[in-house]
Amino acid sequence: MEHPILFINVILEWLHLPVPHTITGEGLQQQVLTPYMTYTWLVMAFWIIVPKLTMGRLEIIPGKGQNFWEIMIGGMENFFAENMGRDRARMLFPFLATFGLYIVVANLIGLIPGFMSPTSNLNITLGMTIMVWLTHHFLGLRYHGIGYIKHFLGPVPLLIPLMLPIELISNAARLLSLSMRLFGNIMAKETLLSVLFMLAGAYFAPLPILCLGVLVSLIQALVFTLLSVLYCAQAMEHAH
Repeated sequence: MEHPILFINVILEWLHLPVPHTITGEGLQQQVLTPYMTYTWLVMAFWIIVPKLTMGRLEIIPGKGQNFWEIMIGGMENFFAENMGRDRARMLFPFLATFGLYIVVANLIGLIPGFMSPTSNLNITLGMTIMVWLTHHFLGLRYHGIGYIKHFLGPVPLLIPLMLPIELISNAARLLSLSMRLFGNIMAKETLLSVLFMLAGAYFAPLPILCLGVLVSLIQALVFTLLSVLYCAQAMEHAH
């Protein structure tokens, strides 16, 4: 869901670049400049620039910025380690932490008037889900080889004809459930905020929804990251 006036669209007009008037844009140039793409790049720029500005060089005696990042990164690593073990958590940390940090800011940025959440577009959430889905199957094959198929066969051979199609369908459904959950909640938040800003003005009336939007943004980032961790951990575990 887009706000009536998008900050980056104003910049595009000022630079005499084409402003997309549809969700996907018409032609390659507009597709590259669609709001969900430009705001994705804005979130990426945030996570490149802000750590550089707040942390600087690593010191033996850390300052406030370094302390903050050490606590946050250490907390995320411990969270992953509790669900998949320390070694596996360190192996997958760059992949999973990037998703978690990106989703948090991408969800929250839509609360600012003139900005939108890239995660309110299904292209973004489905793209991330496909990467998680492919990665956890790759990990299953890497750790178990052809024996990974045992994860889909059920506890006893007699149940294989019943369990195999059920497990395959439920696993494929993760593509839909993981992407639609994040997309649906963030799009609903953006839609509700847009309606309130138009009907009630830009002051105190939308404040309760803004507070709720912060909570929803954080919870949805946690849910997506946690489910990604669990899918990868289950794929690496032995079948029971």
